[in-house]
Amino acid sequence: MQVLDNHGRRPTRQAGLTLIEILVVLAIITMLAGLVGPTVLNQLGGAKSKTARVQIKELEQALEMYKLDVGRYPSSSEGLMALVDSSGNADGWNGPYLKSGVPLDPWKNEYYYSNPGTRGEVDIFSLGQDGAEGGDGEDADVGNW
Repeated sequence: MQVLDNHGRRPTRQAGLTLIEILVVLAIITMLAGLVGPTVLNQLGGAKSKTARVQIKELEQALEMYKLDVGRYPSSSEGLMALVDSSGNADGWNGPYLKSGVPLDPWKNEYYYSNPGTRGEVDIFSLGQDGAEGGDGEDADVGNW
């Protein structure tokens, strides 16, 4: 038996997706996101630690230029701001030694600076994402040691 429409023609099937087809596509997309998502997030986290290392290297270079001009590293009390602002007891200061001021670490905290350092002549470091000493992964300390 053949079904006809009101005009005596065979009805044509409309193009489109069925609910089952849409659900299958959504399931595939969800599985791919579950596999790819953590990898992307891990790479993003590692990028912050790498950024901190690069910024610390730039701070070290600025400190070396400061030392060449002044004859010493800034004291712990002068801190990294001595690279940007001249203090009264820095004869020979020829800065600023950083173009855009002292940067914050990638987690929006200030870098720690100590002179004399415990691991080198001077220490420059960030406490990582958690803001506490030690840690693993993104919580690990990043420094010039």
